[in-house]
Amino acid sequence: MSLKVAILACVAVVALCDKVPIQDPLPLVYTPRPAYHAPAPYHAPEPAYHAPEPAYHAPAHYEPEYPDVPPKYNYNYGVADGYSGANFGHSESRDGYKTEGTYTVDLPDGRKQIVKYVDNGDGLVAEVIYEGEAQYPEYTPTYKPAPPAYAHPTPTYA
Repeated sequence: MSLKVAILACVAVVALCDKVPIQDPLPLVYTPRPAYHAPAPYHAPEPAYHAPEPAYHAPAHYEPEYPDVPPKYNYNYGVADGYSGANFGHSESRDGYKTEGTYTVDLPDGRKQIVKYVDNGDGLVAEVIYEGEAQYPEYTPTYKPAPPAYAHPTPTYA
């Protein structure tokens, strides 16, 4: 019976604690609206920075002087690479306004292209010569799939 009384007391305590306590609301306080005044106009201060004088002096204008003699030169070069098959060259000579030269190159179709050019100061004149006959072999694919890297399993019967 004492257990029933204890449970009833616990239920009564929970029922009484469940209610919100009643509080009186705070009285309303009325205050006057704040007064705002227009801000004073802004006047930017005068700049106090003055650019310093440069610590260096600009160099005097320099005009390169070139000799008054006409150009005169000879040069040539050549490349013959057996690994890549590149074979070409160039040679040129100049004496004043007269320039003449030649360059050669092996073309992929088996021909050799030779270009001879001359310029006497009135324009370039080029002559193009081809030596040999163009070869266009028929394409035959050489790809063959690799054999499988594994052996086929042997069947087993139980």
